[in-house]
Amino acid sequence: MIEFKPIGYVKAAQQYKYQQPRQGEFASNKGKVILEPGLNFEQAVEDLSGFDKIWLVYVFHQNDGWHPKVDPPVCPDGKKKGVFATRSPYRPNAIGLSCVDLVAVNGRELLMENFDLLDGTPILDIKPYVSHYDSHPQASLGWLPKVLPPEMEISFSPKAELEANWIIENQGPDLFDLAKVQLSVDPLNEKRKRIRILDEGKAELAFRTWRLLFFTDGERLEILSIYSGYSIEDLKPGVEDPYDDKDLHRSFGKYTLGI
Repeated sequence: MIEFKPIGYVKAAQQYKYQQPRQGEFASNKGKVILEPGLNFEQAVEDLSGFDKIWLVYVFHQNDGWHPKVDPPVCPDGKKKGVFATRSPYRPNAIGLSCVDLVAVNGRELLMENFDLLDGTPILDIKPYVSHYDSHPQASLGWLPKVLPPEMEISFSPKAELEANWIIENQGPDLFDLAKVQLSVDPLNEKRKRIRILDEGKAELAFRTWRLLFFTDGERLEILSIYSGYSIEDLKPGVEDPYDDKDLHRSFGKYTLGI
């Protein structure tokens, strides 16, 4: 029996899997690793602040089970790949490895940017990224394309921008970040995203209780509007509120009537 104890946990705004980019390199976020007290970790992170990047070894704490074959987000032939030939989180041992930007070391707190870990992720180990050993640009890429597809530029219509800002200002989710994470590559792939294809280049992205209507012609993508995933019946007083967010949706509905 092999047992590990977390040395700390991630503190970040991203709480759900659909907020997670496929790699930290595609993120634009800020957070921190908070190390456990009383274990001399303040000494353990001494001298780490001179490194721009660090490796985090962690647990995929929201996963149940694993899959021998998975659908990678970028797959030229569209066929499932063996999980050990991918970076899928659905592994026999739910262990992750990510390279993140280290911003500062403050005692037991490591401030970081551009990461693909979720809030509450248990951290098992920290190692410095050393370009002498960790960078091998000439290494074969196996089944992956030699050149990755470019990220699609995401824009918001004036109306959608007002709506997304209102949601953030009222303690709702950051739908700007969600749109970038979910739609910047292969946005109409129904297999791996909560996408509903409509018509004339339009589709809908679902994120928990929110919906984003967008248009794409394959070269550009615009978020047209944001609306509630609740029905009128769902928002009536006295109806169960499992996500504790129906007051926010009711207020959002009143707000959108004025724009």
